Amino acid sequence: MPLLFRIRIVSLFIIITGFAICVFSPAYADESDFDTPAEFAYMIDYNTGEVLFEKNADAEMEPSSMTKIMTGYLLFDALKRGSITMETTFPVSVKAWQKGGSKMYVKEGDRVSVDDLLHGILIQSGNDACIVAAEGLSGSEEAFAEDMNFMAKKLGMTNTHFKNATGWPDEEHLTTAHDLVTLTRHTIDDFPEYYYFYSTREFTYSKIKQYNRNKLLGMNLGADGLKTGYTDRAGYGIVASAIEDGRRIILAINGLKSSKARINEAERLLRHGFRDFRNLTLFNKGDVIEKAEVWFGNSAEIPLVTDRNIEFTIAKRPSQRGGVEIYVSYEGPIPAPIKKGSHIADLVVKKDGKIDETIPLYAANDVAEISFFGRALRRLKHYLLGTL
Repeated sequence: MPLLFRIRIVSLFIIITGFAICVFSPAYADESDFDTPAEFAYMIDYNTGEVLFEKNADAEMEPSSMTKIMTGYLLFDALKRGSITMETTFPVSVKAWQKGGSKMYVKEGDRVSVDDLLHGILIQSGNDACIVAAEGLSGSEEAFAEDMNFMAKKLGMTNTHFKNATGWPDEEHLTTAHDLVTLTRHTIDDFPEYYYFYSTREFTYSKIKQYNRNKLLGMNLGADGLKTGYTDRAGYGIVASAIEDGRRIILAINGLKSSKARINEAERLLRHGFRDFRNLTLFNKGDVIEKAEVWFGNSAEIPLVTDRNIEFTIAKRPSQRGGVEIYVSYEGPIPAPIKKGSHIADLVVKKDGKIDETIPLYAANDVAEISFFGRALRRLKHYLLGTL
């Protein structure tokens, strides 16, 4: 029956008429309307993935100590896989002990626990702690860098190449603001049980107390991470995350002139994200979004539901709005039998004429196939109606 199965495009405009102004005016980055002195910047709404601001987001840059987010990620991954525990200890080599820059102040010949190393890396930004962890996990810092690059590709960091565990300057040690935000999203998603390290304010090791370099943590911003960075060539940068009224925003900036400018600019961008955008939930998990036609079933229709909340980030200002189209697409009528939970349709979101997201829709219930006699009657009815 070649005419039976076809793509059905079902408009949802009637369903969401009440949200029309918002739905057809999503957020998008308008650099002419809002700018930053940072050389590189990328900011997203964590809940929706919407880009709130970007500047040279995919241009290569030196990540300096923001590299340590990946070093922490590999330690978290090893913990989750069970290959190490927080009580596991690694030896301190001469290389680690002699490493310059920011330090945890480990001592050659000592053994340091993973728990202490994570504090030393993510709070004190200790280069020595990074090398201890790298050698303990992979045998050498060079091998650890290979593991970092493998993980970067796995996580979708498409423009990143690591040469060391610390962020020590190297012409081939490069990433982008976009990739750092991608890494941060994975850190939050994959290791919520370890994310608290990034919001810890201070840590004492070898009787030396050091404070978290992320000054956003002490401000009224809802900041809960992540990591600062600085080298002479790269300038001052930070990867930051903050939550306000259930919304999380993630930001990466780099190339600023001072530590004060870094924190001031991170605060300004985050406040912009919270102040000038809001999230709108169009559908909640389990909501019936549309009903698809069924062929030869004991029901003529099957409700289509989503397995997650569907949110959009909405720009409050008209100058930051673009256009979007939302519709349901499926091959139909859908032949019975249909099993509950089957993926049978998609909610398609198009922005500026291009498909931005495709969200699977599932059968809300079972639909049984009608009997042979019933199918014969249905065919006859279909034939008669077609000849009228």
